[in-house]
Amino acid sequence: MSSRSPSTMRPVYFLVPGTSSKFGGGGLWAELAVVKLVQQICDAQIVTYEQREPDTLFLDDVLQSADGDRQIFVMSWGFHVPKLMKKLRGFHAVYRAHSAGYRFSLPPEIPILAVSHNTLGYWGQQSINSLLYYLPNLIGEEFHNQNLPRDIDVLVQTRKSSTYLLNQLVPELQKHCAVKVLDRYVDDLIGLFNRTKIYLYDSAEYWGQYGVSEGFGLPPMEAMACGCQVFSSVNGALADYLDPGINCHKIAAYSTEFDVQRILAQVNDPEVEPVPDSFFEPYRAAALLPRLRVILTELNYFFDHQRSHTANIPALTPSRRTQLLLKRVQKKLQRS
Repeated sequence: MSSRSPSTMRPVYFLVPGTSSKFGGGGLWAELAVVKLVQQICDAQIVTYEQREPDTLFLDDVLQSADGDRQIFVMSWGFHVPKLMKKLRGFHAVYRAHSAGYRFSLPPEIPILAVSHNTLGYWGQQSINSLLYYLPNLIGEEFHNQNLPRDIDVLVQTRKSSTYLLNQLVPELQKHCAVKVLDRYVDDLIGLFNRTKIYLYDSAEYWGQYGVSEGFGLPPMEAMACGCQVFSSVNGALADYLDPGINCHKIAAYSTEFDVQRILAQVNDPEVEPVPDSFFEPYRAAALLPRLRVILTELNYFFDHQRSHTANIPALTPSRRTQLLLKRVQKKLQRS
């Protein structure tokens, strides 16, 4: 284990294309949140690489004056990782992996921080010689049950929602209960969650179009933390924490009529218990800070090791897979 203390840790630069509404979404909010946590341990800053912004570092400028051994750069936008890896050659880079399935490979000198066990398992198989860590997204303390009157029966956000949800299920539900559909950014989503009985989320179709997985699924967990009952798809990282029949309900199950029947039963049941606060503790700052300290210490220790050692564990390349298969077949033939 490293003997480094937080005061001697390398500064950490979190790379995002930009921070304006153009780049808004769960991935950006998650990175901004983790930066604030890391800043409680060591120097950490946001660095943009597509859009120059006032009072924010820009990657090209940083690299001109950077020392290859004295900083850590954290990549997170999956589609941008291949080009960022080229730009960061000679520097210490880390990939904070949200979604899985982007079809690029990572060399063993780039550690991977997975935000879900689903993504952790993916990279554990795809990059077998890489350093891997689990670092889930933060659920802020502001997401909690305020015990307000719930005048919204069903809440839906159009972003990432399936065509079934928007074109079949919602119109049918609107015949029977009060449904609110959000088709734009709102400032007080926490307030809306606290006024809502049922939150619907169905992202399997959306992510399936791109061939990548749901990276974490912040909205259902945030809704649950605010006391909503959740009907959701259970694709990708949603399976990390969603337990149908126990803490949520599976949406798009068999027929529209079956979904409507189950949703209305929850809407009309005043005795439904919210998920207990203890469920969210692993995703709160108090639990993530100690985990971050361990991870940052080990990352610095690993990058110290790279100064005098090169990677020498055989990679599981296509040609090596073929060699291993031929050896296995040869052994079987010898035994027969």
